[in-house]
Amino acid sequence: MIMKYITEYFNELLYLTAEMAPYLLLGFLFAGMLHVYFPASKMMKYFGGTKLRHLTNASLLGIPLPLCSCGVIPTGVSFYKNGASKSSSVSFLISTPQTGIDSILVTYSLIGLPFAIVRPIVALFSGIMGGWITGKVDNQQFDKSQNPRHHVTEWQGRSKFKSMFRYGFVEFMADIAKWLALGLLLAALISVIIPDGFFEQYIGNDFIGMLILLAAAIPLYVCATGSVPIAAVLMLKGISPGAALVFLMAGPATNIASMTVLGKVFGRKTLFAYMGSIIGSALLFGWIINQFLPREWFVQALEHAQHSGHFIPLWFKYASAGILVLLLLHALLRRYFVKSTPTEKQTKNKEESKSMGTIRVKIDGMTCNHCKMTVENQLKALNGIDDVQVDLSTGKAQLTGTSIDLRAVADTVNDLGYAYVDKV
Repeated sequence: MIMKYITEYFNELLYLTAEMAPYLLLGFLFAGMLHVYFPASKMMKYFGGTKLRHLTNASLLGIPLPLCSCGVIPTGVSFYKNGASKSSSVSFLISTPQTGIDSILVTYSLIGLPFAIVRPIVALFSGIMGGWITGKVDNQQFDKSQNPRHHVTEWQGRSKFKSMFRYGFVEFMADIAKWLALGLLLAALISVIIPDGFFEQYIGNDFIGMLILLAAAIPLYVCATGSVPIAAVLMLKGISPGAALVFLMAGPATNIASMTVLGKVFGRKTLFAYMGSIIGSALLFGWIINQFLPREWFVQALEHAQHSGHFIPLWFKYASAGILVLLLLHALLRRYFVKSTPTEKQTKNKEESKSMGTIRVKIDGMTCNHCKMTVENQLKALNGIDDVQVDLSTGKAQLTGTSIDLRAVADTVNDLGYAYVDKV
């Protein structure tokens, strides 16, 4: 009996991975292209005001970007501290983690076209709504005179072609690898242990189903892409399309860590506007889908996606799955098990630091490469600091310079929503 469940589990895991892999790899490629040809610094001019067009711009620009909730926080904070309105920043912070070019493609592959269309529409609406509510309750601007040298994080170096592939298949993959793997593992587990029709039999009320998934999704973190296989399996087990949408919205856009940072940087009023917009929009659109749209649209699209494979040859799916697994393993091993060797630039900086002051500090709250790059760039902008090297695995930053002001370092780190611990 145990072997039967184990076999079913791995078969389901292989199936989900193979179905997602071609679209996910294509999404990674698009992610790299967006990163190179549409960098964050070019978006600042669209974020300046509190009018509807500014909120719409912020939401629209965030929808295709492949940033998870941990990666979007430092980007949104940088926008805000470079002069973007609080309203526009919140619109960007709400719409961005819900979708991404990669998650939209994966949604189409596993759940079907209706959800692939609905997700960005809901992200746009909830982003605009969140920005509008923020403008009504709390639109106090950040005083840049207190910290005038903040700038938006950029990835530099390399040719555009190399940067495109490195970002899409290495750096971005490193940011979502853990959550993507957990999403696939959990989806396969749900598929095996929960019988078909479970939710229809034991949770007959669609609205209660939405509330249950909302309560489960809010405190936890699952990226927009990793949430898709879980939502697909839950629908196969009988959960309503509206409840699945609630999970797809609230899971990627909310978690304890991001809520803590938002409250610290933007204030409680903005945090309440942010959470209220996501929860309200999720329940509203979930209810609309269940009440006014034929369930057959979503069920038939799901079944079609599960069985047709959209005419992709089986060999290509398995080849893509093999590449995806290798990329996942590389990202996980690189982050958690392999100690990185110093680059030529780091070695040179280390030699130069012998004639300069070097200080190491502990910083809590950094979880991804966007966090790392944000902290490095913001600290480098401080007077007296010539170089910063952050080690994500230990949470330590090495600062090199002639006159390092630890008070300014602590203020900068804390302003970004991370926690300066102490000198080490």
